[in-house]
Amino acid sequence: MDTIGGGFVSQRPPEKRLRLRRRDEIDKGTAKLNSAAYKFLQIAGRIEVVVAGKKKLELRATSVPDVPENEVWINTDEMKVQGLSDNSIATIRNAC
Repeated sequence: MDTIGGGFVSQRPPEKRLRLRRRDEIDKGTAKLNSAAYKFLQIAGRIEVVVAGKKKLELRATSVPDVPENEVWINTDEMKVQGLSDNSIATIRNAC
């Protein structure tokens, strides 16, 4: 572990607050992220989506340059089943 100022720095995976968008063309169980966000989050194939610290969803992730950097595209029906509305803000991280 690294130390800064005598204290320990946790080695938690990076996470980012992104906007969830409903898209009909996305397959169920998958999510599409911008290439830069995908790289920043060090994604190894799957992501964890957490909304308001309660609702958790794990999806297979793919990197697509067409997706805006602050968005995650998820299947419309899957978001409805999970009770997630379009334009919700969620914490996205690599699913370890």
